[in-house]
Amino acid sequence: MPMILVAQVSDTHFDLGTRNAQRVRRVMDFVAGLRRKPDAILVTGDVTDSGKPEQFAEAKAAFDGEIPVYAIPGNHDDRAGFRTSLLGEPASDAPINHAHRIGDLTVALMDSSVPGQPGGQLADETYDWLGGVLDAAPAGKPILLALHHPPAHLFSPIVDVISLADPQRFADLVAGDDRIVGVLTGHAHSAATTTFGGRPLLVAPSTASVLSGEWELDLPDHVMDYAPDPAVALHVIGDDHRLTSHFRAVPMGGRIGVQPV
Repeated sequence: MPMILVAQVSDTHFDLGTRNAQRVRRVMDFVAGLRRKPDAILVTGDVTDSGKPEQFAEAKAAFDGEIPVYAIPGNHDDRAGFRTSLLGEPASDAPINHAHRIGDLTVALMDSSVPGQPGGQLADETYDWLGGVLDAAPAGKPILLALHHPPAHLFSPIVDVISLADPQRFADLVAGDDRIVGVLTGHAHSAATTTFGGRPLLVAPSTASVLSGEWELDLPDHVMDYAPDPAVALHVIGDDHRLTSHFRAVPMGGRIGVQPV
């Protein structure tokens, strides 16, 4: 199987201001300019800051390009607006789930958002949908799952109380299918890795900000840091179906190819 490269962008929080939009455009330009372009870009939720149609329009303009972009909503997004503005579909409050085949790889993106709530949950209809995707996926070929809310404890006092509800049900599903090579999430505004259901769990950084862990947090101070450059996750699935992930900060000032003195 040829190498598959998938970029993951998360928590862009388009808010009609220039800062967040510029940071996303810098990341998208970086990804599009890679010598080996990604086969797809996954956007794992909180596309907008408050679900306004104008914010989704900002996102659509930023995401349009040569590389396919597959996005799911987060707790800051509105399902109806997401559908009409980003997907060109009729408005609906039903979960937004979709799957895509990238070479031998199946990517299943699940909507873990709960309208009006900061925490996440996978609805029964999402589990039913995912079961159908797994049934239809080729035998012996890799599967990558993506959702917004992390299903594991991340030692993030802000996020851990609004993470995925009933993670054990999801863990049992992940552990029960050897084709699943990993689970991707956003929501935490911090690049993080752990294991879940015996598979890698990769949490993407936010392009907008960094959220503190319990070793940094001092409520009400040191909650969010807006100083770091935006970042992106790059996931590689090789011919051995092993998932390898790299995280790249994308400097707003551009790349420096010669060591400063």
